[in-house]
Amino acid sequence: MNVLLTGNLGYVGTVMSAYLQTKGHRVRGFDRGYFNECALEHPVPADEQVEGDVRSFDAAALLGIDAIVHLAGLSNDPLGELDPQLTHDVNVGGTGRLARAAKAAGIGRFVFASSCSMYGLADGTVALDETCPQNPLTAYALSKVEAEAALRELTDERFRPISLRFATAYGYSARLRLDLVVNNLVASALARDVVALESDGSPWRPLIHVEDMARAVECALEADLGRLGGDAYNAGTESENYQIIAIAREVAARCGGVPITAKPPGGDHRSYNVAFGKIRAAFPSFRPVWTLGTGIDDLIARLRALGRTAIVDDDAYYRLRKIRALAAL
Repeated sequence: MNVLLTGNLGYVGTVMSAYLQTKGHRVRGFDRGYFNECALEHPVPADEQVEGDVRSFDAAALLGIDAIVHLAGLSNDPLGELDPQLTHDVNVGGTGRLARAAKAAGIGRFVFASSCSMYGLADGTVALDETCPQNPLTAYALSKVEAEAALRELTDERFRPISLRFATAYGYSARLRLDLVVNNLVASALARDVVALESDGSPWRPLIHVEDMARAVECALEADLGRLGGDAYNAGTESENYQIIAIAREVAARCGGVPITAKPPGGDHRSYNVAFGKIRAAFPSFRPVWTLGTGIDDLIARLRALGRTAIVDDDAYYRLRKIRALAAL
């Protein structure tokens, strides 16, 4: 299958592109290139690379394409809050422009990287499924809600987008991000011999390894669109729902028993425990391979092997810091 992968040069896209290629797909990457230099090692290149911005997407990039995997966007809550209007323009407007171009070109297979962050705040006692109310607390989370709505408006018998509401990503990528909770705590432990929390550790987060995100996308690319298309699916597994303090304890134990520091309650109010029964029923072949423990061990081993255990203060691996640096140029 010829796949257009937007955002292929980012944290998830770098892993996604290589994974899809190993599964026999031909990947045409589409990326603005903001994070080209934010690499720990040379990533596997796409079969073909197009530089572009989804806000001004040129339909010529769709020539010969069978399916689209749409990752491109402003990628997390702090970055989204930097400029909410820009977040809307890129994440909602760009998604709509790309989807309209796909539909006009007769490409019905469109996989959208959505997010469980749209659930926002819950007490953690009940796992939230796709029917639960959405409570987006940030511009980024709201943009995912609105982008999904835009895709639903375009859905018909031939254009059948699938929205994968991913749990919180973690794990190694050649273009690593340290503004993700697991990655950040590991980097803190390796560089400073302490697991430094930015909260009291009580909020809940569902987790998914970046390679398991690629596995979910592969399932969506192979799906029966008549039966499964035009819908949204939480992407992850219940066993990987954790309170942040539990994540911290796992990181600390696997980094030699380093201490944990926490902050008083307040600040970040996001907390959600998520159910994943729908994706299991729809895509029986999707089974996440990674666990928090194996993901932490792999990340530690790779950073040590690369001699990059002191990168916790490097702005290149924090999306908000990198965008601010680019804006200052």
